Amino acid sequence: MAERLADIYFELVDDRAAVGLRAYDGSAVEREREVATVDVRRPRALRYLATAPGELGLARAYVMGDIEIDGDVHAALRELEAHRRPGLNALDLLGHVKRWMLRPAPTPQEELPAPWRRGLRRHSRKRDEDAIAHHYDLSNRFYELMLGPSMVYSCAVFPAPEASLEEAQREKLDLICLKLDLKAGERLLDVGAGWGGLVRHAAAHYGVSALGVTLSREQAQFATRAIADEGLAGQAEVRQLDYRDLDSSKFDAVASVGAMEHFGKASLRSHFAAMAARLRPAGRMLNHAISRPTGRQGVRAGAFVDRYVFPDGELESIGTVVSAMHDGGLEVRHEENLREHYAMTLREWSANLEHAWEEAVAEVGERRARVWRLYLALSRIGFETNRIQIHQVLGVHTAASGDSGMPLRPSWEAARPARKRRFRKAAERDQDDAERSAEEAAPKARPKAPAKRA
Repeated sequence: MAERLADIYFELVDDRAAVGLRAYDGSAVEREREVATVDVRRPRALRYLATAPGELGLARAYVMGDIEIDGDVHAALRELEAHRRPGLNALDLLGHVKRWMLRPAPTPQEELPAPWRRGLRRHSRKRDEDAIAHHYDLSNRFYELMLGPSMVYSCAVFPAPEASLEEAQREKLDLICLKLDLKAGERLLDVGAGWGGLVRHAAAHYGVSALGVTLSREQAQFATRAIADEGLAGQAEVRQLDYRDLDSSKFDAVASVGAMEHFGKASLRSHFAAMAARLRPAGRMLNHAISRPTGRQGVRAGAFVDRYVFPDGELESIGTVVSAMHDGGLEVRHEENLREHYAMTLREWSANLEHAWEEAVAEVGERRARVWRLYLALSRIGFETNRIQIHQVLGVHTAASGDSGMPLRPSWEAARPARKRRFRKAAERDQDDAERSAEEAAPKARPKAPAKRA
């Protein structure tokens, strides 16, 4: 090369970026108090970047190992973004592109084709099934390593900054149940039930009869085993089923947690109308989903997320969601943004993945694990910088008489301290039972035989 990669690096980021560079051409950049070092290992990395400028080329080079980040991936990307030279775009870098860089490099096997090459209509049933399988049928064990024992794959709610991920996920599940005002004997529908965390929590702690539906085979199988193991068979169920194929049964409450992102903007009104039709009068629905900060942004995911993580995913603005709920027959009564909580959740998932890195690689392969390492870091930055948000919206299927069944002021905050005390006591009982079982299972020491007299 006529110029060193270090020289190009200086054009991309300013001197304040605490990220160093090490390149295959022998050039390097060292910074004081470095949080990480970007290692450009092979010339092929430049072929990825030149033929797909932006996030897709960077992702391909990282997934294939042609670019490595030695150190904290999140901190490195955050620094590089914060100190990128203003006004710089792809055209400014054209002068650095050589003919050999334009020769296409092999596409990673983990990458899906561009959306227009996937066939079928966007959000057709078959295409939705394929998209869900690509994301969720990866490996239940991999998700256990990343998500932790709760196996809850959505934004947690941290009652305090120092709370653990498991505490925060219990707090989120309980908040949903309280917002829905669940009572013993009622029926709950969970659309996009995942591994069954919400239906199990609601059945065990609120005495409801809970049905969850998911398009993922692996999730349904895991949830069915977990329900049986927890003694909730007959009270909780998760089926592999498209919510559009549900019968006309009525429910007292409906939850949709992390599912709306898969439906598509064109289907939102019909989706909420279908949910309203399955609710009894004054029944509540809670929608928990990632969204765009404004309605001026495109709804479709970027190339990296679409081709590697969430095929056909769409993020609407909160205004679009609220309008669709109202137009679908649900009176919106409460909304809150949990953006900071999702950044904290992603921090914990990333820590789990790094802690179990070797087992995760053994489970899904190194390239797939690198996809997730990059995805978690980029998503965390998105929530931290307000490029994406996460909202809970509570709606009511108002009765014909106008009765909403809602209290004059939200009641769930007042109910939470008592619920926390109950969970704390239950956790203490579980710990005592576990210790007692361990003592009973331990081999008993034999009494010493009396000494023989001489």
